[in-house]
Amino acid sequence: MEVDRFGNEYHVGRLGVAVNADKNAIRHVRYNPLTALWMGAEESYFIVEQTFIVLGRIIMGRESAESLGGPIRIAQLSGQTATLGFVALINLTAVLSVSIGLINLFPIPMLDGGHLAFYAYEAVFGKPMSERAQEIGMRIGLSMVMMLFLFVTWNDLARLNVFESVVSLFG
Repeated sequence: MEVDRFGNEYHVGRLGVAVNADKNAIRHVRYNPLTALWMGAEESYFIVEQTFIVLGRIIMGRESAESLGGPIRIAQLSGQTATLGFVALINLTAVLSVSIGLINLFPIPMLDGGHLAFYAYEAVFGKPMSERAQEIGMRIGLSMVMMLFLFVTWNDLARLNVFESVVSLFG
């Protein structure tokens, strides 16, 4: 457990995000377009790799699922990162973009990865999956996405101690 400069306590578990609050540690380096493109691809690969490592640790039980954050946590991080400057905010935006893009490719119906799975089925069997099977898949996919959303929002609210505040109001 660590405490940041804003007083927030959190578990260490990173999905490619690391912020150094020391503004003197930030340096600006210019690269030619091809080098910048290559370095962007390397950084994207690193983010994807770290995402899979952390998800693997969560699945194996070596990392707490409480480290997953949702929209409230993203808003918190965005506000805190904005105080570090525009470049830090752009970096956070890039990390979030790659992470959300990766999750969108998971083979869950409702997401693009689920549609790719349906296309793969059609390529293998020479005909599309039945409408009924696709409908059931979409409902399952929607349920999975909604459960994930509720879970990470619950984590966000728990991190803010909202539940303890509500209990103290009625207790």
